[in-house]
Amino acid sequence: MARRPDLFCGAIVLSCLLVLAVKLTCSRAKNVVAPPRPPVRFFSPDVPVVDLFLGQLEQVDRLRAVAEVSLVFFYAPWCAHSIAGREEVQQVALRLAREVQFVAVNCWWSQGRCRRKLNFYRYPVVHLFYRSFGPIEYKGPFTAAYVERFIRKVVTPLTYLPSRAVLREFLSYHEPGVVGFFEFNSSPQPPGYTTFLSSALHALKRDFRGAVRFAVVTNKDVAAAISVHEDETVYLHRRFNSSLTFPRQERNFTSQNICSWVFEHSESILHWLSPTGAKSRSLEEELRKGPALLLFIPHNPLGAHHPLLTQIADVAERYHSCSSPSFSHFQGGDGFTLRTPDGSRPLCCNTLMLPGWRSVSRSSQSVCELCLNRSIFGSDAGLGLGVALSASGRCSGVELEAALGPYLRQLSVSGPQQLLSFSAACSNVPDAYSPFTHYSACCRSLQPGAGVPEPRPQESGQQTSKPHALTPSATGVDCSLADSITGLRCRTNKTLRFYLLDSHLHWTFAAGLGALGNGSGQVFATIVNLPDETHYVLNHQEGLKESLEHLIRNFSAPYSLLQRHLVGERDLRPPSSLIQEVTTASFLNVVMDPKTDVLLFYYTKWCGFCTALNHVVVQLARLFEGDGGFTVARVNVGSNDLPWEFMADHVPAVLFFPKHRKHLSVKYSDNAPITLPNLVRFVLKHTDQAGPGPAAGSGAWSLLEAELRQLQGEVRTLQRARERLSQQLATLWRDNRRISLHAHAVESQNAELQRQSQQLEELHRQKNLQLGDAVRRLQELADASESLLTENTLLKVLLTAMKERRAEQEEMPDDDADEMTDDELDGEQKEGKEAAS
Repeated sequence: MARRPDLFCGAIVLSCLLVLAVKLTCSRAKNVVAPPRPPVRFFSPDVPVVDLFLGQLEQVDRLRAVAEVSLVFFYAPWCAHSIAGREEVQQVALRLAREVQFVAVNCWWSQGRCRRKLNFYRYPVVHLFYRSFGPIEYKGPFTAAYVERFIRKVVTPLTYLPSRAVLREFLSYHEPGVVGFFEFNSSPQPPGYTTFLSSALHALKRDFRGAVRFAVVTNKDVAAAISVHEDETVYLHRRFNSSLTFPRQERNFTSQNICSWVFEHSESILHWLSPTGAKSRSLEEELRKGPALLLFIPHNPLGAHHPLLTQIADVAERYHSCSSPSFSHFQGGDGFTLRTPDGSRPLCCNTLMLPGWRSVSRSSQSVCELCLNRSIFGSDAGLGLGVALSASGRCSGVELEAALGPYLRQLSVSGPQQLLSFSAACSNVPDAYSPFTHYSACCRSLQPGAGVPEPRPQESGQQTSKPHALTPSATGVDCSLADSITGLRCRTNKTLRFYLLDSHLHWTFAAGLGALGNGSGQVFATIVNLPDETHYVLNHQEGLKESLEHLIRNFSAPYSLLQRHLVGERDLRPPSSLIQEVTTASFLNVVMDPKTDVLLFYYTKWCGFCTALNHVVVQLARLFEGDGGFTVARVNVGSNDLPWEFMADHVPAVLFFPKHRKHLSVKYSDNAPITLPNLVRFVLKHTDQAGPGPAAGSGAWSLLEAELRQLQGEVRTLQRARERLSQQLATLWRDNRRISLHAHAVESQNAELQRQSQQLEELHRQKNLQLGDAVRRLQELADASESLLTENTLLKVLLTAMKERRAEQEEMPDDDADEMTDDELDGEQKEGKEAAS
């Protein structure tokens, strides 16, 4: 650089020019972008909500410091969910303005601190703060009732229990209850009380519904009712297992540990579901855990008591009560064994079909449930005999073999009339393997409860299959326990999980399961067994509680009388149409008609191939139109459920159901194209096999054969016409090709002529210019020649005059000539000049 200072100076100049160019370019780009419009107030000024529409996040802490409970609503002005949530928050703010500080923050304004500091992926976001604790994010339904209930839970996270009666009422609810005992005598506020209060707030973080309820007791006498005597004790109440106290020796007494311990050991029999949208992954995850009882009820979160919820909770509690006062249990192997109320005779039941029972009851739905009662004479300890009943409450094969033979012999002796009375259908026989053991057997028919169609009325003089109330027989067996829902969870391998959904919010799922109406004030219950792809709908004409019990008992029975519910459309098309539209309700009546051959076409509205084949199905229906023994039908499998044996694995699909042999339905080959000739051959082939004899279908076969021959002749005629048309098309194509080439040549010639015409026009224009120039020059020459002629004439005249004067001078004397010579010469010169001018 020292040797070449000119290069160094040039580099500096170039750098300065580059910086200047970049600065000018950026300044011009900034001027092109329009500045954003300033935000405006999002909430109404009449609502007690502090609207920080400029995103002033620093003011949120100042507002929280002056309030006990604060709600912060983060929103985006353009978000539809934020706009809808604004109305709900305004309703809640008008009711709870005295207890809660409501703050709204615009977290979308780019110049606000909220946008720069917080990164939200969705809007709106609601955070609640209880004093210095928080934030507690609300993740429930965004309606005014649910938001207000959650706020009230945060405002009062603990319930004060002043007496034993209030404590007893608190523990009587089906939700898990946590009670903390703290003495407020030594200090204004015990240190453990704050930790317990924080644990209740942590529980609201995990469950916005507050399913686990927290309460506090300050009286020793009230705490003694639950066997709590030490200060700062946390007690977890459980119905079906022993209640627990927080193990302070094993875990640190912190709010996080208390909350985790409560959720690990709490018992929950009713689970609330809040799926988001019309398709929810959370609902599928719950259904995959096993059979589920879904109950859609109109829920009011702000209501103190819900009668439907109380009935459902009672049913669920008795279903899970394996150790209720009606049973005494002992641990045997991996489960519980049930005993009768006196504790001496274990009871087990099994459902089976007994010979002669169906014919006696005259109903295909009658199933016998055989209950065995094992009696042991003497003391178990003294005799050294152990009870070996099934741990699941179901009779083992050895026990059935020991009791079934004598029972069936007595069944044949008793007769049908005594059998229906149920009192004589019991037996008491000794065990073949032990002389000290007797089996008492009693058989009953299962009750056709909710979800089961009512049996047909029988003739007069005969008893119907209406359920009978069973009473203990003379043998000492009591079958009433098997007829109860109490402890059924431990007596069946079809364990149900109870789920509750708000019909006001999630009626879309109920409608997909077959519910009718709009969900306003309606109740809908169904059992969904996702692994088996079945669900059963509750049709309750009587009380909800009794109907639920019948539905659960019939589902738990091994020989269940419930029928799978099939969701389908209504019959909208008249039956007299060319193609019969089949739905779930009309499937059996149309397709399984023994007097008609039915060709069923499976389709859906979203299947493009099905739409393309509609004309083939229509032609087939027109071909067989007028034949009363053949029907062409179709079913929309996307909107109509069918029994498993009649479902198709793909669409489009064709099945043929021949008359007299509906069980021998035939599927159209997937490899063969669905064309009219192929369908006709398929129908004729299987129609001939389906008839009861050759004579019965000879007339129809002759008619169809003649129509087939006529159709084949028409097809051959169409083929010949197609060949002629192909030849004509080939000739026309050649002529068209030739004409196209000729037109191309003519277009080329025309282009050449146009080019030559343009050249000639250019040449003509140039010649016209040259001719005009020549005319102008000729005119100039003509003008010049005229002037020359005039001058020539004047010169001739002057020359003539001069000649005459010269001649006169020559004739005059010399003196006169000399005197006048000068003057004349001068005058002649003047005249010549004037003439020349």
